[in-house]
Amino acid sequence: MSPSGVTFLVRRLLREGRVVEVDPLAKGKGSGSGRPALRLLPTPLSGWVAGIDFGHKHISVALADGSGAEIGSAMTLLNVDINAQEAMNAACELLDRLCKKYEVGDLVTIVAGIPGPVDAQRGVVRSPTVLSGWVGLDPAAELQRRLGHSVRVENDAVLGAIGEHRRGVASGHDDVLYVKISDGIGAALILGGRIYKGSAGLAGEIGHNRLENNAELCRCGSRGCLEAVVSVDSVVAQLAHSHEGVTIDRIDSLPFADEITDRIFSDAGRTVGQALSSLCNLLNPSLLVVGGTLGTANPALLTGIRLGIDQYAQPATAQGMTVAAAEHGSRAELVGALYLAARATF
Repeated sequence: MSPSGVTFLVRRLLREGRVVEVDPLAKGKGSGSGRPALRLLPTPLSGWVAGIDFGHKHISVALADGSGAEIGSAMTLLNVDINAQEAMNAACELLDRLCKKYEVGDLVTIVAGIPGPVDAQRGVVRSPTVLSGWVGLDPAAELQRRLGHSVRVENDAVLGAIGEHRRGVASGHDDVLYVKISDGIGAALILGGRIYKGSAGLAGEIGHNRLENNAELCRCGSRGCLEAVVSVDSVVAQLAHSHEGVTIDRIDSLPFADEITDRIFSDAGRTVGQALSSLCNLLNPSLLVVGGTLGTANPALLTGIRLGIDQYAQPATAQGMTVAAAEHGSRAELVGALYLAARATF
């Protein structure tokens, strides 16, 4: 596009109030003596926005102002995988109650995340083995019909990556691998500062990658999937042998000094690190962010992931990459949803 064309479009966006001019960044060495150009940023929305996080076994909703600053949230437990209609009805009811609690009127936009792949071209769910009750549905259209507001749907790991990249531990990193470890396992990629979804929007589906020499039965019907070995259900089952009555809700309260607990989390982390090592070799990220309920439950998991990557990835790749827990923990997906709803820059 010609310089005059760019100028015309910028003036139009400014006139319509869709972007604002902000002060330029400090000039770096060798940048010349000319006057630095003003920067353009999307105009924050003036109304209220909402985020919805569909987990495999829970639904969380949150409200935010036009800057994406959260004002309140709510959560309910529900098996989301089997009955999509029930799950979406529950999410809408939960959001409606939250709006009434905070006396929020019309919402400008809503962003929702689901724990499965969404076809980028058609907007439909494509995961018959994981989200059996959602296959072929267009969740954005279904939610919009119920709520009467604009709705955008993304994969949950994508939203987690956005939340950590824009408002968390990944800020300042251009090449990031985000992994969510919860009831399932999913990943998202940020390459060159932008989310990478692949040709059909299905990038990051690592939970059902097969592990060698493993015969654990997975809920997808296959054996040896990463998710069958490292997930909330798997880890809780192992912990139950030494911690009577342990549940996912109590994992955070388990003592870190407990050798058995640390060993279980460390072994799970090593398995994840091994599974991710080839991806790290291929993409060479500067940062691996680990989120999800399980991903931030015990520091030994991160230690194990680090050890697994150091053992199986190329030494130069491993040495140049940091492994960190998600700053927003299991809420990273909601943070990303609210950010995207308010700014929509990805």
